[in-house]
Amino acid sequence: MWIDKLSDGVLRVLTPLGPRYLKPAFKQRLYLLWMFRHFETLPLQVLRPWQRRLVETLCAEQNFVAVSHEEGWDVPILGTVERRPPVEVEAPPRRPSGRVSEAAPSLAADVRQRP
Repeated sequence: MWIDKLSDGVLRVLTPLGPRYLKPAFKQRLYLLWMFRHFETLPLQVLRPWQRRLVETLCAEQNFVAVSHEEGWDVPILGTVERRPPVEVEAPPRRPSGRVSEAAPSLAADVRQRP
């Protein structure tokens, strides 16, 4: 299993358009095996800067591999990187509480009256 991944493994990158498979060089495969030693899938945000650079370099080189599961070709996957845009959650607008603004002047007045 490890030998198969080391010799023929690919990196799966999940994008908004679907999964892409990249064929790294031998040293890169060795490092990716170590990187994914505990997890099968990692989001891009949790990777260290040099790990992100490695993934970005692999994507920029465009060494994509066509993987077809219908033909029965079972390619060993080193790991999966989730490269999806961050989800922006829209928070409802906050309204200032009338109680807080009313209490603030009276608190300030109490502080001024103390000797």
